[in-house]
Amino acid sequence: MQKFEILRAMAAPFAHANVDTDRIIRIERCARVARQDMGLWAFESERFHEDGSDNPEFVLNQPLFRQVGILVASENFGCGSSREMAVWAISGMGIRCVIAPSFGEIFFGNCFQNGVLPIRLSTQEVASLQSMLLQGAKTNDSSQVTLTVDLIDQVIQTSNLQTFSFEVDPLRRISLLEGLDPIALTLKSLQMIETSEAKSQRDQPWVWSVADGES
Repeated sequence: MQKFEILRAMAAPFAHANVDTDRIIRIERCARVARQDMGLWAFESERFHEDGSDNPEFVLNQPLFRQVGILVASENFGCGSSREMAVWAISGMGIRCVIAPSFGEIFFGNCFQNGVLPIRLSTQEVASLQSMLLQGAKTNDSSQVTLTVDLIDQVIQTSNLQTFSFEVDPLRRISLLEGLDPIALTLKSLQMIETSEAKSQRDQPWVWSVADGES
């Protein structure tokens, strides 16, 4: 899993509440599209016209927001069905951080397991960021829509040096900082696990005899 330490990237406002995972990636794409191609179909129903052409009204199709790495969303982002492909789709578009007041809980967990950082801020803080990004879009000012997300110090900084603090569960934070999926994180404790097993075999050999199939 790709490490996440400090991300400096352009951000797009996505001011829609209750965006569910089906809106992020349609269910039929989950069965027919390879993981590495999911990003091509993210937000399909509003990103493209019926003939397959880009919808210029969709925020991520606007010239300033075509290469964003951060999405500033609204309440309950990623709600609905528990499809991990929604995170794959967002990640496939190049988005590595989603900021919102709240998330669907399963989507929230899936983000951490796929190298995407979900950040919860207050409704007021998110509205402030979205307003700043919209203003940047009006002036076509890329610097005004650029954010720095620092997972090391757990702070977001805008181009005008405004800061927003956030908190991440310590174990999930370490996993992202070191680029470790759940298996790799477990293997970090391999020596301790093996030592514990050896002690158990020594102190409770009858348990291991049964486990090995002995009567």
